[in-house]
Amino acid sequence: MVGARRATREGLTNAARFARDLAGRGWCVVSGMALGIDAAAQQAALAAGGASVAVLGCGVDVVYPARHHRLHERLREPGGLLLSEHPPGTPARPAYFPRRNRIVTGLSYGVLVVEAAERSGSLVSARLAAEQGREVFALPGSIHNPQARGCLRLIRDGAALVCEVDDIIAELSQWQPVQAAAPLAEASAAGDPRLGDPLLRWLSGTPTPVDALVGLSGLGVIECQRRLLELELEGRVAHAAGGWVRLSGA
Repeated sequence: MVGARRATREGLTNAARFARDLAGRGWCVVSGMALGIDAAAQQAALAAGGASVAVLGCGVDVVYPARHHRLHERLREPGGLLLSEHPPGTPARPAYFPRRNRIVTGLSYGVLVVEAAERSGSLVSARLAAEQGREVFALPGSIHNPQARGCLRLIRDGAALVCEVDDIIAELSQWQPVQAAAPLAEASAAGDPRLGDPLLRWLSGTPTPVDALVGLSGLGVIECQRRLLELELEGRVAHAAGGWVRLSGA
């Protein structure tokens, strides 16, 4: 979910509502922890008990913008994940933010643009999403609102117009949201121990990188790699470009 840094009150409200509703349906919200729409969406998703991933334009240990130190801390707790292609300690630089957008969109099934001006980094994200084969969604707004003109342009160019979360779910019907699996003991009692596997529940047909699996599963890097190897030998997962996928029937 992306949008304007100088968002309107309506835009912030819409971002929070959609993020909260998506989290309630089991979907993870991916964004960039930026001012405005990004932060509103991620805070709402986490507050609703959902999951959120922040892709940073700096090192994961650098809080930028500084006012988001609480959100940064929350993303380090269960349900949150901080990702960066830069080494720890790397300061935020203007050139890093457009580059990180390709990771935000690449991790996602679809990209929702909540608010965007005609010249906006959010439109870059929408273009990247389309190039990566992701669905692009946009919220409509008043023709008199400068922060809505980018969304109106996206809709004109073919983005899916959405007014409620069901509009997004309908377009992503081929994907199932990640649902919390039963504890291993409960799953075993039910006769299907696979349901409690700490990695299988986070894998799908879309490649997931190891660093994301480490954050989602709570396993250490070595343990995560060991378990992936075991699952690969069992024929339940495979390594693909961009990460690991769950094989059909696994």
